[in-house]
Amino acid sequence: MQLCGEQWAFAEINVKRNNFYSFFRLNSANSINLLKYYALNKRTVVAISLFVIILGLDQWLKFWVKTNMNYGDLIPILPNSKGFIHFVENPGMAFGLELGGKWGKILLTLLRIIFIIALGGALRYLIKEKAPMGFIVAITFILVGAMGNIVDSVFYGIIFSESPYHGGIASFLPAEGGYGSILEGKVVDMFYFPLIKTTYPSWVPFLKGQSFEFFRPVFNIADASISIGVASIFLFMRKTFNKYAQTPQKESNQTVNQEAISE
Repeated sequence: MQLCGEQWAFAEINVKRNNFYSFFRLNSANSINLLKYYALNKRTVVAISLFVIILGLDQWLKFWVKTNMNYGDLIPILPNSKGFIHFVENPGMAFGLELGGKWGKILLTLLRIIFIIALGGALRYLIKEKAPMGFIVAITFILVGAMGNIVDSVFYGIIFSESPYHGGIASFLPAEGGYGSILEGKVVDMFYFPLIKTTYPSWVPFLKGQSFEFFRPVFNIADASISIGVASIFLFMRKTFNKYAQTPQKESNQTVNQEAISE
């Protein structure tokens, strides 16, 4: 059977209409998938951006302090002697805390590396599960802070010369080698805010007459990043933390139960 001109035109319109509906349905599905991908990818972009910016600032400032200041130097940054850039180094944890001895230092560095790997896996899981953006930001702050100090601990001993107590600025990649071996680097600290300096009153047992200073610890950007992340979770996101802390355990229990049932 042959089609006349009008029938051909009508058939062509139907084909175009069906193609349009198919195209629309396909692109609608693609748009939904794209929105889902964007929501996931947005969290990834934010986490990576924060990680790169904070780690970059932390390492840049440490490099500048290490190669431009004598150990113990003070540069005022707040009036009335309330804030300084104060170059010190510590072989241990945040705010100058440490685990004594060479092997204690190496053990602490290895524990930091394990912590970073675990926290990185947790952050990846949170992004995949579309956790709230604020929670992802807080975890990223903790992760990048830990990474900032681990870079010092792992590499600074081999890429910098010693910063002597009696003066002398360290050099980068010295010909004679660094002041230590890998995993033995010292963490560079520089922020010092002695906001309150006074003495304990006479009625305070055991401490009367002794000096009191707040805030005594010297810290760096990485320490501040960890503190901000932890404080944010503790003050504003404890329910969210508990939710995602319990989820992997529930999934593990469900897997064990399913395996038991299948047997």
